[in-house]
Amino acid sequence: MFRSKAEQKVADAGYNPARLPPGQYLTEKWPVLHAGSVPETDLATWDFTVGGEVEEPLSLTWGEFQELPAVEVTLDIHCVTRWSRFDTSFRGVHWRELAKLVEPKPSARFVLAHAEAGFTSNVPLAAIEDENAVLAYEADGEPLMPEHGWPLRLVVPSRYFWKSAKWLRGLELRAADEPGFWERYGYHNDADYWKEERYSF
Repeated sequence: MFRSKAEQKVADAGYNPARLPPGQYLTEKWPVLHAGSVPETDLATWDFTVGGEVEEPLSLTWGEFQELPAVEVTLDIHCVTRWSRFDTSFRGVHWRELAKLVEPKPSARFVLAHAEAGFTSNVPLAAIEDENAVLAYEADGEPLMPEHGWPLRLVVPSRYFWKSAKWLRGLELRAADEPGFWERYGYHNDADYWKEERYSF
């Protein structure tokens, strides 16, 4: 059976090459990629909001957010720049806990994630309902590093990793989709890594 060099590296590392999406290569590192500088965060004034197509808009302090039931997931992450990192663990809050509080309206079909410095990321609501999606504050058993999104980042395992917005400050539920920051610069709106949906052009 023919294997590409990238697939052979995965097999040599003891993994099933079928886990590697097309055009990706395996790395044990976690490269740092983002636009702009790492924001400074004061947890005393930090808040997180959920609004839009919901019955009960919500605003939480850092302490209140951490009181929500937590989950831990282990998953593979895939960056549009072609690296993949297997078996990355995240701890945080699953969307269903927030959904209980805000009661999404039937019209809610999409999510626009709002992060520091005006950054946004868009996904279908179903993408954050995924059992392995999480609003994460820990990675690999430690608090998120600032360059990886501390204190909170979205983790959407079904999409290229740019959809997993760092420095998350809120979720806006929407009836209609709205392109996020990178999508406005030509990145693919859907970002399915199995289909290599990297760019819209």
